[in-house]
Amino acid sequence: MTRRQQGKYPDEVRQRAVRLVMEHRDEYASEWAAICSIAAKSVRTAETLRKWVRQAEIDEGRTAGVTSIESERVRELRREIRGLRRANEILEAASAFFAAELDRPQQR
Repeated sequence: MTRRQQGKYPDEVRQRAVRLVMEHRDEYASEWAAICSIAAKSVRTAETLRKWVRQAEIDEGRTAGVTSIESERVRELRREIRGLRRANEILEAASAFFAAELDRPQQR
């Protein structure tokens, strides 16, 4: 489950609200009017629904932009890079420690 899916609203609510906007936008004077009307019935703010609609358009290939899948992959890769950098720092510190231990004169 992606971070986006863990938000305040269940996926079903998101999908239904976006579908309603896409199906009924021609019945309103503007897309914004459709979004405001549907948001009042399903989600708290029209801006939230507008963002969902824009992302759905990108995900469906109607509009240029970064898809949800690509965005999630970038987040995963960034997490992985952070972990690898931490591991690298630990290994560098350990190698410096052991190099210093090898250079020290032996006590008998």
